[in-house]
Amino acid sequence: MKIKLVSLSFLFISYFSYSQSSLSASSEGITFGIRAGIDLQNLNGKDATGASLKNDLVVRYDAGINLAIPIAPDFYVQPGLLFRTKGAKVDWGTTTSTINLYYLELPIHLLYKPLLGTGRLILGFGPYFAYGLGGKTNYGGTSYDVTFENSNDPLKIGRTFKPFDAGADLAAGYEFSNRLSFQLNAQLGLINISPDYENSTTIKNTGFGISAGYRF
Repeated sequence: MKIKLVSLSFLFISYFSYSQSSLSASSEGITFGIRAGIDLQNLNGKDATGASLKNDLVVRYDAGINLAIPIAPDFYVQPGLLFRTKGAKVDWGTTTSTINLYYLELPIHLLYKPLLGTGRLILGFGPYFAYGLGGKTNYGGTSYDVTFENSNDPLKIGRTFKPFDAGADLAAGYEFSNRLSFQLNAQLGLINISPDYENSTTIKNTGFGISAGYRF
């Protein structure tokens, strides 16, 4: 009986100590943040012949909000909601076309934020899910609206894309003691956003950039 009491007491003390340390590490609870950044975006993939697309990078931007939800000491789940612009500069041989795509994006990141100096290191990764809102293409000096459809109209080749996009995010940065942060971001699209038609073209969003944020 004494052995059982000692064992139960030890388990209770261990659990209490772990709970206290977890509570201490996550005492700030859920925090709200804002973030905005500048990206270099591109559309990568293959054309109907299987050759790699040779598009050029374009400067785009993103801005939005997020929550940091503590789940363990130094670990957080961070869902967010962003307005993000993507696209590329396409060389058609005789002329060029600039593609601008606008997305509403939901990233869900797992963050590791250990103490480093007076602030915290930021290391994160996770999936993102996005839905196309609209866009523009400039072809030969003429501007056209982008349409988001799963099937392609032959008269709209080069300016029609599937509306749903998803992929993976990576982030690394630093959060200062005043809750201002800076981070490097990389994004790899995993979904073919080329609409379905007779040609087997594949197009995927990719990008990287830098962003600044603040936690309240």
